[in-house]
Amino acid sequence: MKEEFLSRLAEIVGADYVSDRPEELYLYSRDPGAQKPRRADGVVMPGTVDEVQQIVRLANREKIAITPMGAGLTLSALTVPLKGGIVLDMKRLDRIIEVNQASRYAVIEAGVTQAALRAYLEKHHPGLQHSTPESPPTATIVGNILIHGHGHLTPRYGVNSQMVNGMEVVLPTGELCRLGSCSVSPKWFSRDPLPDLMGLFLGWLGTTGIVTKLSIQLFPKPAFRDLLLFSSDSVELIPEIIAELSQINLLENCFIITQEKPRWAQHIFYIIVVSGQSKEEFETKKELHNRIFQKYPDKILPVTEEPALTPLRERFLGVPPFAATAADFRKGGGFEYTGAILPIEVIPQAWRSGIEIAHKYDLLYQLGIQLLPNGHSVMLAYSYPFNRAVAEEAGRARGALDETNRLTLELGGIVWKPELPAQKLILEKMDANTRQLMDRIKKTLDPNDIMNPGNWEVT
Repeated sequence: MKEEFLSRLAEIVGADYVSDRPEELYLYSRDPGAQKPRRADGVVMPGTVDEVQQIVRLANREKIAITPMGAGLTLSALTVPLKGGIVLDMKRLDRIIEVNQASRYAVIEAGVTQAALRAYLEKHHPGLQHSTPESPPTATIVGNILIHGHGHLTPRYGVNSQMVNGMEVVLPTGELCRLGSCSVSPKWFSRDPLPDLMGLFLGWLGTTGIVTKLSIQLFPKPAFRDLLLFSSDSVELIPEIIAELSQINLLENCFIITQEKPRWAQHIFYIIVVSGQSKEEFETKKELHNRIFQKYPDKILPVTEEPALTPLRERFLGVPPFAATAADFRKGGGFEYTGAILPIEVIPQAWRSGIEIAHKYDLLYQLGIQLLPNGHSVMLAYSYPFNRAVAEEAGRARGALDETNRLTLELGGIVWKPELPAQKLILEKMDANTRQLMDRIKKTLDPNDIMNPGNWEVT
């Protein structure tokens, strides 16, 4: 990258917040997943919205690519540059601007982490919580939302992108705009009934703009909370159980999991999270959920003894839950998964095929379902641990991911937060007019093609 461009960046943000040092670019050229590294030419860390705008305008003049980044923890390399340029690291924009107790929302900057908001609420608003994903505490709230991320309240209140009231966005040309109620009001309380322009930025993988502020809905924190645990060996029964759970629609969260190691985990486990504001509400919900599973005494049993009881409680009772543990069982620290958003009726086939794919590539399997709102669909995560120090093993993980993504699309599903090969598979499958509409939107918003170029690339 030209020294002159880096000098101009340093004039905007200060010399301490610009770098092209090899040891730092090494970190920004990869993420914790299985995708191969791709070179970043430089990194810049703005501290204000005005600095973000100045950087974008400079990049437009010089035709330099920008890849926005929160914490870089997607595992699918969505914040690793495909075509070089600079990584725009948003961590310094880390203010919690407002928490509105009455209307239950928080206005935050793009660098606010899951842990920061949780700690702030526990200290200043202990009766409120946000929907917290299964991610490290350093993951950013905005990053999770922009990829339609899930949280521990998803089955009850929706995926986290549905909890957005408003956004402030720097467009690819440098202009600043606000979306939702904050565009006409000082309050960030709603996205309805205005035209919902937030869809221009949600799920677009940083190709249409840079979100600098966001309003996220908050929810009452329950006084009582616990798990109900059941085990089964019937894959065919899963859709029926989901229908039963959705009919009463009273759970906080639900996971359905299996994994290869340790041996006791090879059953199908139903983890039901129940919560309530009163003891009566809490006990009633537990009883109603217990009745569902009691209908199947020959196929489903309550988990009441070790070795499963304590590990499952420790993994899933916390906020956030720690559902993904497959990486613990192999050396090297590599962990990758693909999320399949699936219709309910294909779950048994998807479940069995996921185990077959893992064994085909000599990998340990871990499958986990999270119910999506009202049980209309699920996210089935196929997790693959691998030894990062062994290139051949990482290659097998990528092979398993590719085959799993193809399976998802063949079953009529959608790949969540798709890495580049999966994006191409989706675009091949997509209606031609929809592809062209996406292309026109991107080119209209980003005429110089500087925003995370290469992602959702139609032509």
